[in-house]
This record gives sequence, C-alpha cells and structure tokens, in this order.
Amino acid sequence: MNAVGTIDRPLTHDPKKQAPMKPSTSEPAGSATPDFTTTGANDSRQNRTREMQLIPEALARAHMHERLHEAERERLAVRLASARRMQRRAERASMRARRALAMAVMH
Repeated sequence: MNAVGTIDRPLTHDPKKQAPMKPSTSEPAGSATPDFTTTGANDSRQNRTREMQLIPEALARAHMHERLHEAERERLAVRLASARRMQRRAERASMRARRALAMAVMH
C-alpha cells in the first residue's frame, strides 16, 4: 500500500519522515503576509505558562516558610517549658535552704 497521507490524516507524525513541502507555483515566493498578529496573545499565554510553572515553586517556598515558623514556635515552647522547670527546681532549692536556715537558727 503506497497511499500518501493528507493534512488531516498524515501518513506519519514524525516530521523527518514526511515529504518536504514544495513551494506553490501559483504565488510568487515571499508574497504571503500574515493575516493577523498574535504576539499579544502569545505573550500573555507565555506569561501565564511561566506563572503556572512557578506555582509549585511558590507553594514549596510558602510551605518551607510555614515549616520554619512552626519549628521556631516549637523551639520557643521547648525553651519556655525548660525555663519553667528550672524555675520550679530553683524555688524548691530556695525553700529547702530557708528551712535549713530556720532549723539552724532554732537550735
């Protein structure tokens, strides 16, 4: 079967295997002008694509920022608990010292 493909149904989708396009003989070379310009649409589409490609990066940055704040809050909570524990220990030691002093004065 030696059938050639059409534009809608090409024989192959690989551009290297397709037949090269031949210039039309009815029109002089270089006479085609673009019907409309799509630079604005392409630019906005390109910007949107760039922004959409950066969304995961921005999400990761926000996630890491939140994790850093969470870790900092955790560190502060641990330091506060440790400080309270040491304060209670110091208060107990102070009470023992007072009692010992009172016992020494009483005798």
